[in-house]
Amino acid sequence: MKTAYLSLGSNLGDRLGNLVAAVRLLGAPGPLGAPPGRIQIVQTSSVWETLPQGKTDQPDFLNMAIAVQTDLTPAELLEHALAVEAALGRVRLERWGPRLIDIDLCWYDDLSMKTDRLELPHPRMAERAFVLVPLLELRPDPQWQNWLAQLPDQGLRPFLAGSDFHLVRPD
Repeated sequence: MKTAYLSLGSNLGDRLGNLVAAVRLLGAPGPLGAPPGRIQIVQTSSVWETLPQGKTDQPDFLNMAIAVQTDLTPAELLEHALAVEAALGRVRLERWGPRLIDIDLCWYDDLSMKTDRLELPHPRMAERAFVLVPLLELRPDPQWQNWLAQLPDQGLRPFLAGSDFHLVRPD
């Protein structure tokens, strides 16, 4: 089994419910393409409220990260994440625009790779405090900490402690 880290965000509708539903679907076996035992969620970060980056005329985001153990390849894990987004109603209308759910594969077992569909580590994670802060809760990585130290304040605020995440139920 390999360890992978995914970043999740939502700024439309029931933002927290969207994150909870995404985490549940990511780890659930069944019709979304993850056979039983192929993905195990081992850790969830706290949930952070974040000012939008890039396109700023939209609602604030809730962001978090999860650590998974998987025997899926990086490409298979990405396809599973995209299937979860689609199942939750994600429609890609504009780059960096508002979204019900966004799931990015940020890190996969220290692997570096670049294909037409996937780049690891995620090419913009070093620019995003809303990715790095939750990831650092799950894996204290000196490189990630250095990246974070170089970023300006991006308006992160604690929203829900990671230890409380499993208590939340989607509507």
